Amino acid sequence: MTIVQDTIRPPAARSREWKVIVILILLVPVLWSPLILLRFALYQPFSIPSNSMVPTLMVGDYVFAAKYAYGYGRYSLPFASSWISRRVFAADPEYGDIVVFRTAKDNSTDYVKRVIGLPGDRIQMLQGQLFLNDKPVTRVALKETPAGSACGVDDDATVKRWRETLPNGASYVTYDCVDNGYLDNTNVFTVPPGHFFVLGDNRDNSTDSRMMSAFGFVPMDNLVGKLTRIFWSLDEDGEPRFERLGRVE
Repeated sequence: MTIVQDTIRPPAARSREWKVIVILILLVPVLWSPLILLRFALYQPFSIPSNSMVPTLMVGDYVFAAKYAYGYGRYSLPFASSWISRRVFAADPEYGDIVVFRTAKDNSTDYVKRVIGLPGDRIQMLQGQLFLNDKPVTRVALKETPAGSACGVDDDATVKRWRETLPNGASYVTYDCVDNGYLDNTNVFTVPPGHFFVLGDNRDNSTDSRMMSAFGFVPMDNLVGKLTRIFWSLDEDGEPRFERLGRVE
């Protein structure tokens, strides 16, 4: 026979439970505050840690990603991984979008790359030039510029630049550090349904969809958001780079 007093929690335990309840009640207005809603539902800030998207994005840039752009899924909503399996209000990215996402092989790290291929597209690199559906993507050579840390070479080296324009008119600048680099010539990649293909703008220093064993095609459901703006930027000496603030292309 169970004795009632044996089921009553000790006073200390009851006290801890009430403290937890009080804290949760106090947190309700905080969790529903405009700033928290902005962070969780609309825009998320990120910092750029690598040179894979140079010259568009540089180490020291701080950016906003619009989480609503492609709908909401397990990686764009906090604490959602256990109860959401598909995106709601889903929209697919467009050619040239800079997206934040998780890969199928690493769902714990946020990556930033540019969308080059959509479901059904055929992607190939030949001698450093991008081919989309068996046609070369339009590119125009620009004046070479100091490579800096983008190519991992000495300070006096320069880097080739190209302005690339996709079929939908999206246009951006890419870096070409070396001729006939490791990823300058590839097989044809056919993007499967429900996935997209990404490249870094720093073509010779980017781990991206060209590396199938390490990266591969990205599932649409792994989207976090669309990168829209650089809101702050610091150089290697910690000095502000005001000229970098604004929208990104």
